[in-house]
Amino acid sequence: MNFKILMVAIMALAVYACSHSNHEPVLNEEPEEIKFQYTAYTNNHELFAETDPFITGQSANIRAHFSVLPGFNPVESGEITVVLSAGGKEITQTLGNPTLKGIYSFDLKPEIQGKGTLKFIISGPSGQDELLIPEVTVFASHDEAETAAAKTVLSRTNTTVFTKEQSWKIDFSTGYPEKEPFGQVIKTTALVQSTQGGEIIVTAKTNGIVFLTGNNLFEGREISAGQNLFTISGSDLADNNITVRFAEAKNNYEKAKADYERARDLAKDRIVSDKDLLTAKNQYENTKAIYENLNKNFNSDGQYSRSPMSGFIKQVFVKNGAYVEAGQPVLTVSQNKTLILSADVPQKYASVLGSIYTANIRSVNGTRAYSFEELNGRVLSYGKAANTDNYLIPVTLQIDNRGSFTAGGFVEIFLKTMTNAEAVTVFNSALLEEQGSYFVWVQITPELFEKREVTTGKTDGIKTEILSGLTENERIVNRGAMPIKLAQASGTLDAHSGHVH
Repeated sequence: MNFKILMVAIMALAVYACSHSNHEPVLNEEPEEIKFQYTAYTNNHELFAETDPFITGQSANIRAHFSVLPGFNPVESGEITVVLSAGGKEITQTLGNPTLKGIYSFDLKPEIQGKGTLKFIISGPSGQDELLIPEVTVFASHDEAETAAAKTVLSRTNTTVFTKEQSWKIDFSTGYPEKEPFGQVIKTTALVQSTQGGEIIVTAKTNGIVFLTGNNLFEGREISAGQNLFTISGSDLADNNITVRFAEAKNNYEKAKADYERARDLAKDRIVSDKDLLTAKNQYENTKAIYENLNKNFNSDGQYSRSPMSGFIKQVFVKNGAYVEAGQPVLTVSQNKTLILSADVPQKYASVLGSIYTANIRSVNGTRAYSFEELNGRVLSYGKAANTDNYLIPVTLQIDNRGSFTAGGFVEIFLKTMTNAEAVTVFNSALLEEQGSYFVWVQITPELFEKREVTTGKTDGIKTEILSGLTENERIVNRGAMPIKLAQASGTLDAHSGHVH
């Protein structure tokens, strides 16, 4: 069966602190009860199992916690089979549903002592997944298990217990830091503007009085292409009255049409000369062109204007009943789908502007940062000279508005340059700040976390460079760091009390 193990950790709690071995049993510090803890990961699941010692001829309970990745939510249904292989003998047990949400409780009685493996097979609608513990020990007696466990002692300095039941109730995830290229980051602000094709100013085509269509033509209202927006009427004007002009053009057209049709009929009997027929036809076509031009945008009530595209009304420049002249802006229709970000950076970054390849963007009052990939962003241009008014160099970017950004507002922007230098980085949500120092929660087991101080470097709004205190091989809490801190401060869970449910 093909499966990919991302990480398997079988650990004695003390050995983790002393030697970071992933293949030793873990002793719970309660002297009257020995417990072993095992952890394994695949692409789709996390396993955290707490077991009794495996002793020949004795039943051992396995309390296994299963989480669905990447959300770290509890497995709520499905069949899971456990297979203990030792000394050439396999013992299995299958449970159709969890004992409690996310928890399956197995009971196995091994028959042969020695080294072996422990495998969990998860069957569900999406197929099968296997989590393997590559090394477990079946002991000959309880004394042997106790002796093996006594060799391990764990220092719980600066650790906090946070059970799986607790983590399942919050937005929680763990993962490894990444070692990746992390170059120069330029933090600045940018003005958000609509693209030229994403915004149109609707103007008046004639002089007159504006009558906005309906009573709900307000800024922010969504409209569709071809929807009537307003009418401009000149019926009450003494001069340059469009209503009079429309009526005059219509009358001239109808008269010219009748004259041309009569002349055409008379020309058949040679009563009207070809010259007179041509004159009548010319007059007809001229008046027709004038009338159709007016009739396209006007009626007896005046000029009416439709929306040139779907979008929303960004701004209304006039009030209902105001007088406007031809060419005067009446309102702006915007789609707000594609936006332009105009940023200015200090001249000291001039030499690296050409290597800007991506950026992270965050609204000034927001807490979430968006990557260029999420917003389908691209760098349009960067200035080759500084502006004379502020001596800064402009940088222009384009993004799709998938982050609810508002045209006319400002955003924080982190411009990132290409580099060959690599750094260990963590998500900003993994960092805790206390009095100017930064900490992360390093996972010892999925229910035990060590508070570790780290030295931070640059940040791009989403990730932060770690200069010291952490390696890329240590799993940390990416989301849910603050609830663990609160649990530590509340003292509701004693780090020496063992597994709590």
